[in-house]
Amino acid sequence: MEVPCVRVEPEAGEATRSTLAEADLINDDYEITVAEGWLYVPVTDPEALSSEYEVVERAVDERQSQTTPAELLSFEPSYERLGKAALLDEDDTERARAIADAILESDLPVDTVLNKASKVKGETRVRDWELLAGEGTEVVHREYGCEFALDLAEVYFSPRLATERHRVAQQVTEGEHTFDMFAGVGPFVIPFAKRGADCVGVDVNETAIDYLRENARRNGVEDRVTAICDDVRDVAPDHESWADRIVMNLPHSADAFLESAVTIAGEDCTLHYYDIQHEDDPFGPGERAIREAAEPEYEVSVETRHTVRSYAPHELNVCLDVRLER
Repeated sequence: MEVPCVRVEPEAGEATRSTLAEADLINDDYEITVAEGWLYVPVTDPEALSSEYEVVERAVDERQSQTTPAELLSFEPSYERLGKAALLDEDDTERARAIADAILESDLPVDTVLNKASKVKGETRVRDWELLAGEGTEVVHREYGCEFALDLAEVYFSPRLATERHRVAQQVTEGEHTFDMFAGVGPFVIPFAKRGADCVGVDVNETAIDYLRENARRNGVEDRVTAICDDVRDVAPDHESWADRIVMNLPHSADAFLESAVTIAGEDCTLHYYDIQHEDDPFGPGERAIREAAEPEYEVSVETRHTVRSYAPHELNVCLDVRLER
């Protein structure tokens, strides 16, 4: 049967396979195939691929079944994948150990298992981890053609937001001035820069900024990325009227930074404002806060009201894509 496949040269095969796997785009029902000097990687959604990939229709063999953690446990465990790490959220120590053992015995490409040992805490939103297998908390994560090194014990990062980051990155055009007010290790900044934008990323976490600089080098965009460790409210006056696009992904308190966003915004600027609100009115509070901060200096128009995910019972994580025109 012919299925859509990414076609790459064999020497680029492992890097391509890893990138597609982290974006959850590999079609596991079919085998990765080498033929006529090319490697063919079956994919589930060709539309989600970046333009750097060549997609062809190719007849490939159906894949033989692999051993999964669920088959070894007799129940379906809950975990997230981040690079070659599996992330658990288990209060029961024995259950966590059993899941970790099953993950390692399965055919998953995982060598590290971590269990959440605390909630996200502090200004830098990091958490404690219990190391169940592996050598540490540093991982390398691949997402939509970008590679991110990070230490989960030192920085905040959510693999669940990969699709949302890709949605925003697809709107970026070459030559834009983009500003991420809470940049972390660069999950918005790096794909923006790869699309040809000039990017400024700010964060109060010095370790995150170190990783942002490293990730800019890893992805070959260091000449288009400026990384600043500081409170963005102190940085804003130095970038007055500079940005064509601003990301505000600090959903519990982004409204406290809107005055700085308005300072940074250029003549015509798109603002991606993230918020967490009750399902009865998930977009209203953010829109009202933006209008209060930006009007009458700017004409404010909401272009997209987008639900990112369910955050908690009756609470939604949402994004407002807002155009500010002076």
